[in-house]
Amino acid sequence: MSKPTAQRITLITGAASGIGESTTRRFATEGDHIWAIDHDADKLRDLTSYVNDHGGRLTPVCLDLDDPLAIARFSEDFHRQHPAGADVLINNAGIGAVGTILQTEAADLDRLYRVNVRAPYQLSQLFLPAMVKRRRGAVINVASLGGLMGLRDRAAYCTTKFAVVGLTKSMALDHAVDQVRINCVCPARVETPFVTARIQEYPDPAEAYRQMSATQPIGRMARPEEIAAAMLYLASDDAAFITGSALVIDGGMSAGI
Repeated sequence: MSKPTAQRITLITGAASGIGESTTRRFATEGDHIWAIDHDADKLRDLTSYVNDHGGRLTPVCLDLDDPLAIARFSEDFHRQHPAGADVLINNAGIGAVGTILQTEAADLDRLYRVNVRAPYQLSQLFLPAMVKRRRGAVINVASLGGLMGLRDRAAYCTTKFAVVGLTKSMALDHAVDQVRINCVCPARVETPFVTARIQEYPDPAEAYRQMSATQPIGRMARPEEIAAAMLYLASDDAAFITGSALVIDGGMSAGI
């Protein structure tokens, strides 16, 4: 991968677990200065030694993405330390809810929308200007296969992830002329610690795991590091001609039946 001459500054939300943790670890191997944003201070501390041991640098940021004032204060603090801004913004953090539209309250949709859509929107507003001024930068949003096709019992979740894909494409068109690239990744099921814990709640965890794995034609769920590798590529100069893309990472799930 083509590396910048100076240490790349990368912001990652939801950085302390699952896809976010794998992404933080992967970017650390590239020597990035990572601003790792998460609401779990203990998990953020656990990441620090790993990043430092692999040639990177970690600045932990304990932040509630459901709080727009806290996001604004974080941006002010960041830009005081780095007036030139960030090189890469990865809007990874997200939450979900199970249920049809008849089973999902409006308050549930509002909660998902605030974290899954409004937070990436606000962070992009705050960090894009420096990228535009510098005429260099990448924004990567984590959407979902549920942002490209409907999923049963995920009405609110799909609503927000479709919004993330739409936001990505609109931003990409608006800022292509500024040489800032905006893309998103759309994974299917990923075997994260959160998913593994939910599987253990089923009456027959082994059968639940088998069924979830079987939904992907490739016969298994994705690994978090596979999603991280895709984001590393999208952030690199090797992807210089890619913007407005919704990269599907689903083991063939959307290819057909």
